Amino acid sequence: MSTTEHAPPAGPARPAPPAARPRADCTVDGAGRITWNIHWTAPAGALPRLLLRLRPKKGRPETVRHLLGLEPAGPDLLRAVLEPEPLLAEGRWDTYLVPASGDTGEAARQRLLPGLRDLRALLSGRPAGRSAPLAVRVPYATADGYLAVRAWLRPGHAEAAGIRVAGHTLTVRARLYGAGPAAGTAVLLRRRGGDGAELRTEPRAEGGPDGEDFSFTVDYRDLLDAGGGGHAVWDLYVQPPPDRAVAGPVRMGRLLDDVADRKKIFVYPAATLGGVTVRPYYTLDNDLSLEVAGD
Repeated sequence: MSTTEHAPPAGPARPAPPAARPRADCTVDGAGRITWNIHWTAPAGALPRLLLRLRPKKGRPETVRHLLGLEPAGPDLLRAVLEPEPLLAEGRWDTYLVPASGDTGEAARQRLLPGLRDLRALLSGRPAGRSAPLAVRVPYATADGYLAVRAWLRPGHAEAAGIRVAGHTLTVRARLYGAGPAAGTAVLLRRRGGDGAELRTEPRAEGGPDGEDFSFTVDYRDLLDAGGGGHAVWDLYVQPPPDRAVAGPVRMGRLLDDVADRKKIFVYPAATLGGVTVRPYYTLDNDLSLEVAGD
């Protein structure tokens, strides 16, 4: 005897689950090239594109964007490559998928989540293919959990390769990029606030392949003598001789590794002198500064 099975009555149609947000693995090579492997099921038709947009300052409109083509790289995998050139302007670049039409409006964007990041090539401590202008790109996960690229683009740069705090002194080993050999340079400490206060110290040449390595020591008591006991921030620069390619002072910081945001990661001890504390720290731009905090 045969039986016939009947399907139960169909209920109301359920909406399709929302598509998963695309997630991207990325690799940086020794030339500064970034390769994105994006895990996402592309809809039928033309492939989407990868949008990098320079995050504007608060209250400013968005004006700088860069679009990259995508190619299939495997099942549910798309690939995009950002070559060493064109150079990215300094700042933070957010990453999105946008339609093939190139529509970059807010409604058309799908922001990328971070996957695996292979940044081993950045650990050499040397520029990726060029030293002038210095172009650095570091993919990173933002505080709200998305994938972005931190870029620096500077005509000259002094890389803080080593920092030692001992008592009331700070000693820094550094390397100069884009401004020629370190011989004849001066280290400048400039107090923020536009009052023109500046301290100058002569560095010690340390050699290096092109004579670009140097070191210097700052005595915190000199800062107190120059700025009193109130709160102050002193930014560190290197002033090349006037015959060098970069005439103006170049900022000192730490850019040549895989750390996009150093401020809360690299924390140095403070020294107390007569009720006033002095500490070195990295700014939000990974530049090196000294903070004086008094009553």
